[in-house]
Amino acid sequence: MDIAEYNKTQSEHDRQICDRLMSLINKHLPATESKIWHGHPVWFLDENPTVGYSKLKDCVRLMFWSGVSFEEPDLKPGTGKFKDASIRFTSVDQIRDADLKRWLEKSRVIQWDYKNIVKKKGRLDRLKF
Repeated sequence: MDIAEYNKTQSEHDRQICDRLMSLINKHLPATESKIWHGHPVWFLDENPTVGYSKLKDCVRLMFWSGVSFEEPDLKPGTGKFKDASIRFTSVDQIRDADLKRWLEKSRVIQWDYKNIVKKKGRLDRLKF
């Protein structure tokens, strides 16, 4: 399944959100690899997950793996040990193109090196920048 096919599996309402996000991400991050990863659309820079979205029960969540470091008040920090941050959309009208463009530009420059995370005893002990 590719990202366009993933979007087609969503309800009409959520598909509009997903299609808009896909269009803007592809426009502003053209040199990235994109694929369905762990069941959700994800874009990669230098083999690192950078941005992706997923359908949750009541919204579509857009997540930036290094988003906490963007220092953007609309991006809410994740609950795990990584530096992810996200925003949730319940309507395509909530997507502000200028904000998304700025966040995507930051995602090119501010990027934790997740592909080289050191694993010890099955745990993630540290991140290399």
